[in-house]
Amino acid sequence: MLKLLVRLSGATVCLALAALIGYILANGAAGITAEFLTTQTSYVHDTIGILPNILNTLYIVLVAMVIAIPFGTCAAVYLNEYASNKRVVRAIGFAVETLTGIPSVIFGLVGMLFFIQIMGLQAGILAGGLTLVVMVLPTIISNTLESLKTVPDAYREGSLALGGGKWHMIRTVVLPNAIDGIATGCILAIGRIVGESAALLYTAGFGLILNSFMTALSSSSATLTVALYVYATERGELSVAFSLATILLILTLLLNIAATLCARKLGTKEG
Repeated sequence: MLKLLVRLSGATVCLALAALIGYILANGAAGITAEFLTTQTSYVHDTIGILPNILNTLYIVLVAMVIAIPFGTCAAVYLNEYASNKRVVRAIGFAVETLTGIPSVIFGLVGMLFFIQIMGLQAGILAGGLTLVVMVLPTIISNTLESLKTVPDAYREGSLALGGGKWHMIRTVVLPNAIDGIATGCILAIGRIVGESAALLYTAGFGLILNSFMTALSSSSATLTVALYVYATERGELSVAFSLATILLILTLLLNIAATLCARKLGTKEG
């Protein structure tokens, strides 16, 4: 009976996912054309294009992950390998858990207040990316920390016994064996970045104009999720919204595959 319930639960989850993806693809695939993917929205020609939104999404993933991965990994290494004060460890753990439970719209309001009003940044990819860094740090730290804990202490002791220093041991033994957990945290973080909209409404803006990377850092730039929100709610273009949702699914899948392949290659080289 228990085996039947477990299998039924697994099948239900798979069917729900397949139904959701199938419904989105059925309603959005027809609207995806070359013009839709390679142009920008023009009010003069009455056309809709999402190339700026695709590029803005890639820009913000790049900015957020370049900052979040080193900080998150270093924080996890400190907690697992260096921290000896249990009170400090508990305080940092509490902060990480608290950040995980905060609604994304709160991050957006705080990001707008701190990065835009206090620091003087313009609404754009940089302000949005910095806000997302704070959002995804708990995910990266938690997954990296759990992965570091699974590395056997015998590996550490063997490296130290051979005369290696602690940092050399962490860099050459611990991190390569924890690369799977680090990659998992990065994949989850990328998924949240790509699917985030509430925080970016206040920090990245609604701009649908095609900008270069440097210009987009300080210019209002809507990602795919923000554009989906705009077309679905403010303009009532549900067909465009479903097409955007389809592109989001494909883009998230491609980013996850790329992150997994990079982690595997890095693990092979380190091994």
